[in-house]
Amino acid sequence: MSEGAVSLPWIVIRQDDNGNRYRVGRYATRAEAQKTADSLGGHGREQLYWVERIGQNGDGTQN
Repeated sequence: MSEGAVSLPWIVIRQDDNGNRYRVGRYATRAEAQKTADSLGGHGREQLYWVERIGQNGDGTQN
């Protein structure tokens, strides 16, 4: 990572009722990502939201 770059290793994933998954956003902290997932998940829809940490490669793997 270059100097001055912001690290956003936490992502919120949404899965709709058809099983399709989408990245909702990237966050600096797990707490920030979890707050977003919790606020989106409480609307009574058949969608799931969860938090994952991505690796430095940006693909979910750790170096």
